Amino acid sequence: MTDMRLVVVGAAGRMGRTLTRIVAETDGVTLAGAIGRAGTAELGQDAGVLAGVGELGVAITDDPLPVFAKAEGILDFTTPASTLAFAEIAAQARIPHIIGTTGISGEDEAKIGAAARHAAIVKSGNMSLGVNLLTVLVRQATKALGPEFDIEVLEMHHRAKVDAPSGTALMLGRAAAEGREIELEEHSVRSRDGHTGARRRGDIGFATLRGGSVVGEHSVILAGEGEMITLSHQATDRALFARGAVRAALWARDKKPGLYSMIDVLGLG
Repeated sequence: MTDMRLVVVGAAGRMGRTLTRIVAETDGVTLAGAIGRAGTAELGQDAGVLAGVGELGVAITDDPLPVFAKAEGILDFTTPASTLAFAEIAAQARIPHIIGTTGISGEDEAKIGAAARHAAIVKSGNMSLGVNLLTVLVRQATKALGPEFDIEVLEMHHRAKVDAPSGTALMLGRAAAEGREIELEEHSVRSRDGHTGARRRGDIGFATLRGGSVVGEHSVILAGEGEMITLSHQATDRALFARGAVRAALWARDKKPGLYSMIDVLGLG
């Protein structure tokens, strides 16, 4: 089988450059295109040079239509608005769309679900093997321990991250809620300030920290009477997310239209 032709969107950004580098270093895939924001200074530059891997013969452009027409997969860690636009084009082209974008609203989720009727979409708040394994463990632990254990999700990221809680924290919170067979939206506590009263039984709390250059740290704390269990994951290099995205693209290459997750890709369901 020939190398899978992948397009990196947001190619001029920090994560986009990492994706380009990992595509260039991975057997079985090749960079077919690189998309940047209109007006960005990097337009016209070679994506490989920008990513530090040398010339790849792929210039960054702000016009996705001709690029998507010759692609077999899209790698997307951009913004919710951009992801929705790319999802529509990928659906029209019937090519897999790998989404690592976070901060997507419920309304946007519905639009992505509609696009998945026409193309395979792999969407995850975190593309790493470790975090997805952690998600499975959290679901199992909360199911086994029962409601007498309080659940708190703690996350920390670099100072430039714009959404909170992180997509990974929400993914872990949903896993905990699934283990308890409750709806996260009805039990989620995003902030505490002032005289809040006693902790409500069944709540899933979130705490957000920001600072420095932290790639990503997540912990799920299960606190019971006289004991506490902490399940955690630490990311030290964002390349692990890029490697997961490429693995997802290769997995989705021959899949039917539908909305999938990294749990599906890794066979952890």
